[in-house]
Amino acid sequence: MPEPKAHAYTDGASSGSRGPGGYGAVLTWKGKTEEISGGEHNTTNQRMEVTAACIALETIDEGHVVTIYSDSSYLVNCMKRDWHKKWRENGWLNHLKEPVANRDLWERLLEATRRHQEVRWRKVKGHSKTRGPHKTGNDRADELAVAAKKKADGD
Repeated sequence: MPEPKAHAYTDGASSGSRGPGGYGAVLTWKGKTEEISGGEHNTTNQRMEVTAACIALETIDEGHVVTIYSDSSYLVNCMKRDWHKKWRENGWLNHLKEPVANRDLWERLLEATRRHQEVRWRKVKGHSKTRGPHKTGNDRADELAVAAKKKADGD
């Protein structure tokens, strides 16, 4: 029996170092495509990047082999290089012995990954701004995240 496969392009957006932000994701599984997005009034880009991956994994039915495509080195490196394992072993302190930023989201993301057979992480080039039929999933996820950020900002 073939593995159930799913793909998720995720992205986050925010205004400045802290302010309104949004996340977006384009999901494909079971022969369908779904777009999801949302925003927060006071957040950071990194929080929105991780939130997008959390919600994508929580939205896709359990038991899939999921490939997450993200332009966030922060997200992809943490998962591919197992930074989270070292953080947990060190009581959620980073290499500087400071509390890990966004611990709540990292714990949520780790829980969301356990719902699936496997989660693969792929770094993609962000914001290529390709238009028309060749638009990438990341471009669309970025559009969704920016629109959600604007809505969170009240625009």
